[in-house]
Amino acid sequence: MSVIRARAAGGVGLLAAAVAASLLVGAPANAVVGASAKDGSYPFTAKLDIGGQRSCSAALVEQQWLVTAASCFADNPAQSSKVGAGAPKLKTTATIGRADLERESGSVVDVVELVPRADRDLAMAKLAHPVTGITPARIGFHAPLRGEEVWSAGYGRTTDEWVPGHLHYAKFTVGAVKNTSVSLAGKSDDAVICQGDTGGPAFRDIGGRYELVGINSLSWQGGCLGNKAETRRGAVDTRLDDIAGWVQATASQDLLSRAQWQNAAHMASGHFTSVPSGDKRRMDLFVVWKDGSASLFQGADHDDPKQPFSTVHQIAKAGSYWKGAQAITGGSYTAGGSDGITVRWANGKLSTYTHVDQNGVHDEKTLFKPASDSFWKNARLITAGRYTDNPLRDDLLVLWENGSVSMYTDTGTKGLDGWKQLHDADKGWTNAAQLSSGEFTGKKTDDLVIRWKDGDTTIFPGVDTNGFHGRTRIRPVGSPWKNAEILTVGAFTTPAARPDDILIRWANGNLGYYPHVDADGTHDAIPLVNR
Repeated sequence: MSVIRARAAGGVGLLAAAVAASLLVGAPANAVVGASAKDGSYPFTAKLDIGGQRSCSAALVEQQWLVTAASCFADNPAQSSKVGAGAPKLKTTATIGRADLERESGSVVDVVELVPRADRDLAMAKLAHPVTGITPARIGFHAPLRGEEVWSAGYGRTTDEWVPGHLHYAKFTVGAVKNTSVSLAGKSDDAVICQGDTGGPAFRDIGGRYELVGINSLSWQGGCLGNKAETRRGAVDTRLDDIAGWVQATASQDLLSRAQWQNAAHMASGHFTSVPSGDKRRMDLFVVWKDGSASLFQGADHDDPKQPFSTVHQIAKAGSYWKGAQAITGGSYTAGGSDGITVRWANGKLSTYTHVDQNGVHDEKTLFKPASDSFWKNARLITAGRYTDNPLRDDLLVLWENGSVSMYTDTGTKGLDGWKQLHDADKGWTNAAQLSSGEFTGKKTDDLVIRWKDGDTTIFPGVDTNGFHGRTRIRPVGSPWKNAEILTVGAFTTPAARPDDILIRWANGNLGYYPHVDADGTHDAIPLVNR
């Protein structure tokens, strides 16, 4: 007998699950006792109402995209490959971030588009608008291993509830791993996939960070309400790891175009959500907006150069203290860790946050305290780079209002004690519009790129404590780059070998970047937002 694809009047798929539930006193020994999740648990899990005829589960993988089972939308669930791309046939509503369906937490959003896979029971579901306040689950790029323990969650039927009002979850063990699927077995007798759990996530819990392994497709449903005679409790999930890049690329296709880039005030790049030594992910982009809000665009793992970011995290809401940021730069301030940022504030304060991630900025070190007469108010442009033998990118180069340039070496350990004047006041340098650090020429130390107000853009190779050692012009005077309002350098291509890509926010609100800039200049232009 083959594994049952869950389907019944009232729903497709379900999870009658409990993580540590015990048998109820007086209950039959073979009863499945489902324990519901507390509100706020696994908020990326969604419940789908498909035309009032079916109920499925899903997982949020980007603010505007879910991943679920294509069979949920098929006339015959056994023929998931016949689900077409586009709007779902039946009106579909997703409830996200609400473990207790009686509460008003989370979001309720219509599904407006399906992007199915032809080779497995899987579909991406686009929401009518992005949801906020819910962290999407990350897509795992590593194949599940036999014997590995994972969690599964869904809004499915339990042993005694036909349409439960709560999210349920349980622990499962990975069995056979095939080309497009992975089998699961419950860790306890009360862990079973039931009707309504189809499309629900199986995931790893990595210190509170959730990484998707699969999406529920098939199950025996042993012990579920309406199927008490069945004793088999195994399930089969659709694998995600081997198509993780496709999932990311699909979910991020309109990520950047949703933002109003003309309102971006500052941008800084860095490996904020990953450690470069153990991850080939592209750099992330930290953005401060004119209204004082801040966002972190997470670097993608896939290979599409037109989609360098996979998701966005809100770091601060409008009106926050970030409205006082006058200049920011990304850098590396701790050995073996992710990157941080240095900020020059309007009140003359200079701060370094040694760690930045999707949850915000952390471990602030005040390099210079605010003061009404602070000379740091005259620090017009700053950039952090690797300008000494120290392998960290924590040397701070400062362009002052009078056109002089200073360097502060090893700020992670020395603070501002490693001061070095590179050149004195120079009226010509007051025409610098933006500057950033990168690795364009293969020198021992980082290069400096400056975009001047007249459009001239210049690379200064191998800057160190002895100053500048020549220059290479990559854009002439009068070039369209005079309309580049924000310029930052990062590693936005895959694999992310070194920061040699220049990303630009143009005056008209468009966004694009130039990959692999070198001593010969730019070689390509990739529009990211082109309105």
